[in-house]
Amino acid sequence: MNIEAIEAFVYVIHFNSFNKAADALFLSQPSISARIQSLERELNAKLFEREGKQFALTEKGKQFLPYAQQILQVYKLGKQQLQPKNSSLSMLRIGCTISVANYIIPELLPAFKRRQPEIQIKLITAPSEILLERLLNKEIDVGLVRNITHPHIDSAKFYEDPIRLFVRQGHPFARTGQIAIEEIVNEPLVFFECGSLDWMKIHRLFETLDKPPAIEYHIDNLETAKKLVLQGAGIAFLPELCVREETADGRLVPIDVPALASLSLRTNLIALKGEGASAYKLFRDVLKEADFLHGTKAFSGVR
Repeated sequence: MNIEAIEAFVYVIHFNSFNKAADALFLSQPSISARIQSLERELNAKLFEREGKQFALTEKGKQFLPYAQQILQVYKLGKQQLQPKNSSLSMLRIGCTISVANYIIPELLPAFKRRQPEIQIKLITAPSEILLERLLNKEIDVGLVRNITHPHIDSAKFYEDPIRLFVRQGHPFARTGQIAIEEIVNEPLVFFECGSLDWMKIHRLFETLDKPPAIEYHIDNLETAKKLVLQGAGIAFLPELCVREETADGRLVPIDVPALASLSLRTNLIALKGEGASAYKLFRDVLKEADFLHGTKAFSGVR
C-alpha cells in the first residue's frame, strides 16, 4: 500500500480541503486527487462523496480513517528508529516570528545559555507559515509561532500576551484609564494586523458598532505601530510585552476596554511530532528563569 496515498487521505481530512492538503504536502491539487483515487482503487472502496467542490467522508472512509492515521504514525516512528541518534544536542535551531524575535528572544536566550552554555543557538526569523514549512523540512528544530496546527507537529502554548488599548501620555482617555468600545470611533486608530484569531475578533467587534472606527493606518509591524502612537498619530491595540518600557516610563498609557478584556496574542512552541522532547525540556526549564515571564501567562505543557 502506498504510504503517500494514505498521507494524502489523512491530510485532506485534517485540513478539510484538497487545496490546503496539497499546499501542506507541496503538491498540486490534481496530484492529491490522483493519490486519493489510487487509494480507493487499492482498497476497492469509495472514501469520499463528491459534489462539485464539496466533499464528505463515506461510511467506509470513516471506518478507514483511524487505521490510516495509525499507519502514518507507525511509519514515522519506524523512520525515527533508523535515524542516527546524537548523544547530545550541540546546536538548537530556533525559528520565530518577528514579534517574538523583538520582545521575547532577547530575554529568553540569555536564560537559555545560563542553563545550557554548551549549546549553540541559531535563530531564524520568518512568518509562521514559512517556519512551519522549515520545521517539516527539518531546517529548524523548534518554532515559536502563532497558534497553528498540522498533523505532523506537536504544539504547546508557550506564551500569552494580553492585548490592550494604548494611548500617548496626555491623551484624554488616560485620565480615566477605562472606556467603552464605542468611544474609540472618534479617535484615529493605528491598527496592527498580524492575522491571528484575536485580531479578527477586534474586527468583528468593530462591525457591531453603529459607526465604524476611523482606522487611519493598517500596520504589519509592532514597532512601527507603537512609534506612530508615541508620535500622536493615533491610538492602538497592542500586546503588552511590546510596550512595557514605554508604559513603565509613562510615555504610553494602557486603557481598559471591558469588551476586549479576554484578548491576547498567543505564541506556541512547535516541533516535529515525537522529535521535540529534548528541546521542550530545555524551554520548560528556561521558562522558570526568564524574568520577563514573571506574573504573565506563560505555559510549558506539550500536547
